[in-house]
Amino acid sequence: MHYEGDIIRPPSEANSILIEVAVGCSHHKCSFCGFYGKRFKIKPEEIVMEDIAFAATYCKRQRRVFLCGGDAMILPQKQLMKILTEIRRQLPWVTRVGVYANTKSLHLKTLDELKELRENGLGIAYMGLESGDDVTLKAIHKGASSQRMIEMGQKARAAGIKLSITVLLGLAGRERSQIHARETGRVLSAIDPEYVGALSLMLIPETPLHSEYQAGNFTLLEPDEMLSELRTIISETHQTRGLFHANHASNYLPIRARMPKDKDETLALIDKALEGKVELKPEWMRAL
Repeated sequence: MHYEGDIIRPPSEANSILIEVAVGCSHHKCSFCGFYGKRFKIKPEEIVMEDIAFAATYCKRQRRVFLCGGDAMILPQKQLMKILTEIRRQLPWVTRVGVYANTKSLHLKTLDELKELRENGLGIAYMGLESGDDVTLKAIHKGASSQRMIEMGQKARAAGIKLSITVLLGLAGRERSQIHARETGRVLSAIDPEYVGALSLMLIPETPLHSEYQAGNFTLLEPDEMLSELRTIISETHQTRGLFHANHASNYLPIRARMPKDKDETLALIDKALEGKVELKPEWMRAL
């Protein structure tokens, strides 16, 4: 396999075949993110085809493929379709292909193009919402409003592509903590994704947000404040079906809830944790 720089994939794609189709992130402006150090570029087609051929020989036990790159959905439709076609031809045992996507790449694809991708194996897109609060989205330079997040999320779902949406606890600091939580629940409810993943903010050195923290202009929340945010987000999120995960290594209280069935039980668990009746993950065990 030909990999360049940092290879980032969702936790749920840990056992997938990782094929890098782009280097870096097409946006690369979020103030909290330090994962993609290289300038964004789409990898040469011949390199990607070589990697698919490699997977055809050496990855016969893996049933899923993840197309790596901060926003693989941004690839031109013809190029992305050729990759999906080759995966279907050379890796017929693969049951699902996943990608990272953002509002820009989803906007550039028509609904019919997204449906075409879905019909050719693209089963899931991972999108970073981070927050539903427009003030927070602007502060972190996300490049999209909450309304655009809703529109593009609904567009992906209308195409039949499953959505896994990530939100970040603590991203708004202390002053807007509960506003961030309520607004995030509002946006998640409007999109109604199949999966939600809540991560707890961990500041990465040399990022703009870390610099704000060092300058005293950003407050990192305490564990109980993170939990309070999580409680509000879950309370305000109304999924008709799906999973709500907060079991990432960064989180203080691992949660995996099938919504809406487990909602009340999950809120009760968080309440017990806030009361000190449930032990939280120690700081040394948290990691990105």
